[in-house]
Amino acid sequence: MNARALAAVVLWLPTTAAAAEQVITLDGVIQADGLDHEFVDFEVPAGTVEIEIRHAAVSDDDVLDWGLYDQDGSRGWGGGNEEPAVVGIDAASRSYAPGPIAPGTWRVVIGKAQIVRSSAAYELEVVLRDEPTLATQPERSAYQPSPALSDAPRWYAGDFHVHSRESGDARPPIDEVATFARSRGLDFVELSDHNVVSQADFIGAVQPDHPELLLLPGIEFTTYAGHANAIGATVWVDHKIGQPGVTIAGAFAELHEQGALVSINHPALDLLDLCIGCAWDHDVDPADIDAVEIATTGFDQAGRLFNDDAIAFWDELCDMGAHAAAIGGSDDHKAGVGTALFQSPIGDPTTMVFAAELSAAALLDGIRASRTVVKLQGPADPMVELVAVREHEGDTVYADVPVDYTATASGAAGLRLRVMQDGEALETVDVAGDPFVHAFAIASPASGETRVRIELLEGTQRRVITSHVWQRACDDTACSDPSGADTSGTGDGCSQDQDDEQDVERRAEFDHQRQPAGGQERDCCDAVV
Repeated sequence: MNARALAAVVLWLPTTAAAAEQVITLDGVIQADGLDHEFVDFEVPAGTVEIEIRHAAVSDDDVLDWGLYDQDGSRGWGGGNEEPAVVGIDAASRSYAPGPIAPGTWRVVIGKAQIVRSSAAYELEVVLRDEPTLATQPERSAYQPSPALSDAPRWYAGDFHVHSRESGDARPPIDEVATFARSRGLDFVELSDHNVVSQADFIGAVQPDHPELLLLPGIEFTTYAGHANAIGATVWVDHKIGQPGVTIAGAFAELHEQGALVSINHPALDLLDLCIGCAWDHDVDPADIDAVEIATTGFDQAGRLFNDDAIAFWDELCDMGAHAAAIGGSDDHKAGVGTALFQSPIGDPTTMVFAAELSAAALLDGIRASRTVVKLQGPADPMVELVAVREHEGDTVYADVPVDYTATASGAAGLRLRVMQDGEALETVDVAGDPFVHAFAIASPASGETRVRIELLEGTQRRVITSHVWQRACDDTACSDPSGADTSGTGDGCSQDQDDEQDVERRAEFDHQRQPAGGQERDCCDAVV
């Protein structure tokens, strides 16, 4: 064991004629210096069917996090929750996973969230049982992606940062989360619980009761130097950065390998001891970042205090070459019933994603293509859509002539529309109608790329923000007809020198995905956010 044990007491306690439990006491002291996590080992004998871990920091000034490992890896992470953790073959307490109880060495993980002096004492009791105390959990099953709840290509409204009771610091069951989210008119929520994937086990049982609200799996990858959002993740990835072989780059690579996207949560939320490790302080390759949570909690709650700094963080990443989409998240832990400054209800803010259908895969594709708009307060905020009429690849338009754009705002009369280029204001106009369309052009760079987004302002405050359309200079692989003239007789102004069967199929698929909800067709060249 790495933590120094002060006592190791083993008791056999008969509970019934047919059942017995072994109690191991492993009180100890953990040092503040060194790595952020340490381990206390214990032995599990053959025939054990359930393990209970009772744990606590001795001093109320210290904050310790708790988890459990078997020989194959994590069996759960309760964080600072001091409830006992129970793991059995067919059931487990919240934040933990059931499964085989293999004999041999198991480990309690202790995270040093906050140790105010040079060391912290802890109390630890391990109970080994040969009969289970938890009822079986037939509602658990391996996660399977839900079929699309809608096959309409359109903008879908959701929240990418929501906690269920599988987070040790959250309260609501998933059904309550879904019910509240749908009551706000949302189409999806991501269950981003802290360092666990146990919430995904319950999606299959809950999803059929909510046919209009997609439950998206994920992880809030929570470290003491920042939190990341693993959107779509269903396989646990080690968050204990600094342990042998555990790096932030390696963790992000593992998340990407399972098809998840990586976003940085509340990057500027520096609240010291009030939110340990919430501000982002890891050194990462910008290319590994797929999105940034530019708004955490609604604007009228705490969002107004941190949004500008989060947006500045996003712009800095983009300046370094990251094509990171903008998303938002409420960070709700109470299914909408919290009323404190940082207890924003699900949907505040709201992220709009243009997707081919309402499915997990399509939503992730929408983020990859930067087809997102963030309503900084909630679902009732105005909407704005940015369109670049030009040949595109994903979120990028290739051209060496000026590119025409239109920004269409709805429900925004009386606000102002601001065009942003490379993080700087290019022009601002009054929104004089509903809908309101503003046309403009952006000169193409001689080399490299530039980026464009739209913001809706109420006074001087941002209320709605699009992701970027990236505009890149032509090179040997794009813009073989740099004039952008009609070369194919289609009259659409696109370069059409790639007219093989594969390209036609790609364009047809893109056209299908870009159909707005009302059914109006868009040009094959429209890059939309």
